[in-house]
Amino acid sequence: MIRLENLVKRYGPITALSDLSLSVAAGEIFGFIGPNGAGKTTTIRIIGGLMAPSSGTVWIDGISMAKEPARAKAKIGFVPDRPFLYEKLTGYEFLEFTADLYEIPRVDLAERAERLLALFSLSDWGDELIEAYSHGMKQRLIMASALIHDPKVLVVDEPMVGLDPRAIRLVKDLFRDLAEKGTALFLSTHTLEVAQDICHKIGVIHRGKVIADGTFSDLKTKAHVTEVDLEEVFLKLTEEGPEAA
Repeated sequence: MIRLENLVKRYGPITALSDLSLSVAAGEIFGFIGPNGAGKTTTIRIIGGLMAPSSGTVWIDGISMAKEPARAKAKIGFVPDRPFLYEKLTGYEFLEFTADLYEIPRVDLAERAERLLALFSLSDWGDELIEAYSHGMKQRLIMASALIHDPKVLVVDEPMVGLDPRAIRLVKDLFRDLAEKGTALFLSTHTLEVAQDICHKIGVIHRGKVIADGTFSDLKTKAHVTEVDLEEVFLKLTEEGPEAA
């Protein structure tokens, strides 16, 4: 569902991504972890079609992002780490606005919006202006909007930021349920416990390169450690750097 081939991204003399390749299958939750400045956000923006690579190819469900960006983006639900919301709209109106972008028939809108508002415990707030929402409520609303068109691919940057423990449990269960139904999920996160808990595979990016990817067991083998904690594996891999790893 997601295939990145030999991605390179340069900002002048700085190379943010160097020959990055990875894939995420339908029904797979892929965790993407790395130190600050490693290239996670750049990768996320390229997958979402918000930024073009200097070279390389992005495929979403077999569609080239470069050649058919509108078709590719229509397959994606995108949740940025700092979502922008029109705060003078109500929660329902924002979902309505998002649904219009994806050309969802009006006959389907009410059912989808009401279902998602209920799922994210926002039913009582659907007619309230977004400016009255807490940070966690805004985060839940942006997730609801990302799912309004039933995307085949969900790309999420820091999914648990600002969520309380109950909401974190809800989102974890939601991600597992989406994967079971065939959605491909790409999660960029600093919360290593979440990555270890719900991801089928994990990719580690360091200095613009994927230095390891696979199951948690694969990463332990790559790091030559026996620890059961992803944090220890992550620290071992990233302190060695891409050359040694």
